[in-house]
Amino acid sequence: MVEAAIVPALTDPMLPELAVPGEDQVEIRGNHDSPKKENLLLPGTTKFPEVIETTQLTYYERYRAYQDYILGDTKPSEVKDFIAEYLEKVLEPYGWQALWSNDMFEVLVEVTDVETSSHKAVVKLSEPFLYESETYPLDAEAMESFLEAKKHLVPLQELYVVNDESGEFDQTALAIEHLRFFFLHIWRRWDEDDEDDFDYFVRCCEPRLKLYYDILEDRVPADLVAEYNRLLTQCEETYNEFVKVRENISISDSAAESELNNVSMVEGVKLCEQLEKLKYKLRIMEAPLYRYVLCQDGCGFPAKQAKGLRPSGENVIHVVSNSMTITLLQSLLREKLNPDCVTQEHVLKFHSDPLLAVNACFEGDVVVICPGHYYVNGYFSIADSIQVEGYGLPDDIVLEKEGKGDAFVACTASCLKISNLKFIQHGATEGILCIRKGQAILENCVFQCDTTGVVLRTTAKLHMKNCDLYGAKNFMEELYDVPKITMMNNLIHNNEDYGITMAKFAIHLPKKKISSAVATQTSDTEQKQNPQNSIDENNSELNSDSCEMQNVSSLLIECSSNKCEQAVALNPSDAAECDEVITNELISTSATKREQSRSRLNETVDAGVIDMMSQEMFLSIVSNHFKKNGKGSFGIVYS
Repeated sequence: MVEAAIVPALTDPMLPELAVPGEDQVEIRGNHDSPKKENLLLPGTTKFPEVIETTQLTYYERYRAYQDYILGDTKPSEVKDFIAEYLEKVLEPYGWQALWSNDMFEVLVEVTDVETSSHKAVVKLSEPFLYESETYPLDAEAMESFLEAKKHLVPLQELYVVNDESGEFDQTALAIEHLRFFFLHIWRRWDEDDEDDFDYFVRCCEPRLKLYYDILEDRVPADLVAEYNRLLTQCEETYNEFVKVRENISISDSAAESELNNVSMVEGVKLCEQLEKLKYKLRIMEAPLYRYVLCQDGCGFPAKQAKGLRPSGENVIHVVSNSMTITLLQSLLREKLNPDCVTQEHVLKFHSDPLLAVNACFEGDVVVICPGHYYVNGYFSIADSIQVEGYGLPDDIVLEKEGKGDAFVACTASCLKISNLKFIQHGATEGILCIRKGQAILENCVFQCDTTGVVLRTTAKLHMKNCDLYGAKNFMEELYDVPKITMMNNLIHNNEDYGITMAKFAIHLPKKKISSAVATQTSDTEQKQNPQNSIDENNSELNSDSCEMQNVSSLLIECSSNKCEQAVALNPSDAAECDEVITNELISTSATKREQSRSRLNETVDAGVIDMMSQEMFLSIVSNHFKKNGKGSFGIVYS
């Protein structure tokens, strides 16, 4: 499982004291997310010496160690031998103390020899005898007998080197840390069974190391981590079953055993096929590029399904508040829950967590969030058509994302309406709002982004009105169908790249047939022989661009006049000037991007196709303000 390493980090510098037989000794282990493991003892109990801290290694430190010193270009079957050679070079062969720590006990030992081929060390008990265990109370004599049964050999992975002021054993501690981390988080038992014709570091070590640190630094959505761990556990269980079946297959001349072997072989083949499928899924999640696609598309784990109408047929209003006072309740009943707004059939439910309220919703429910600052541990995945509205001004109703990695709001509902809320996102890998399908209506909302802002996918529709969006960075999304966008009275400002990136179309634009009037390419000889033809072609292309600009311009003007009669302008004169600037920038950006695309593809693009896509996408743009966006108001990307 992918978890942070647990390593003892005993910080008490006092000299060891002799343990009193029968004395109560308590060990509290750190959780799996802690970068170090501490042995906390009650006052007056045995104190272990401080061990060398090796867990705080960066990704690049581990990467360099495995690539340059440990693995190199080794094949899977050579991995353990290469590690043994590395240990032979860097480990001190004897004369150092270590804390032998496992799930059963901790005991102080002294290393007298190292067997690098088996990744084990020969140890003896240190004097004085220092021992800790909650479940296995052993004295020095019993522990000595236990060591003799093991021929005094213990795994190097279970040893934590005691700190020495001279620094003589620092490299030994670091080498054991690399060994321990490798077999905890990189190596899989089935790796040796894979084909032996690939570079193990490139194919397995590097992506798994990157995945470990991405998870450690919250760069991977929690659902994807859970799915990866589930698949890893399932793969381990399948591999164990496969090994058992493989070991049970024997060579025999008897008919009964031959028939039994045939059955086992069939079962083994099925397990092998199942194992290969699981390994393939794990490799997909381990590869950074594919993992990014899974994060963005939400296809690494089952999508949330819509619940539909509540079985009882009733609709519920979920009221969210940090603390519900009589005054607040009276105000809600008077202004929000009066007979003009709701019916007697509505049922009231109260929550203190907005995420729990949304997760409790069925189709047609309403979530009313009262003023307050709410820290959301997780993300909103909304599949039913509901309303989520703040009771008050957006700045007074703040939903702040805790942690990183997940999208904040993911929508697949037929119609989701969000109003009067402020969303704050930190250090994320996904957009603050991802509309995968259906439509979302955003009114009077504030979005403090940290990645791509609002993301639309497939046939999604977005209606934004009186919203404030800022802080968005690189746009890395790809849209496969044209979304539907309506924008009225929005403030888009202080974004690192574009304020709005309209689309990155993954479609094939048709080539124009080569004719005497318009050609896709003209050789130097033809230009010299027929200069007038070249001029005519250039004029034709310019006229095409001009027509496209006029079409887009007329489209926006028509949308502003015909489809937005109910829009409220922030300031009529400013809004008109702002819309004109936006229109001109959109036209200019469209022409520039299309020209770049035309040069890259070496073909003439039909202006009508792009004009059609623009008409399908922007239903309305009116009274929007764009300020201080790094690359401009609009970005148009054609592929």
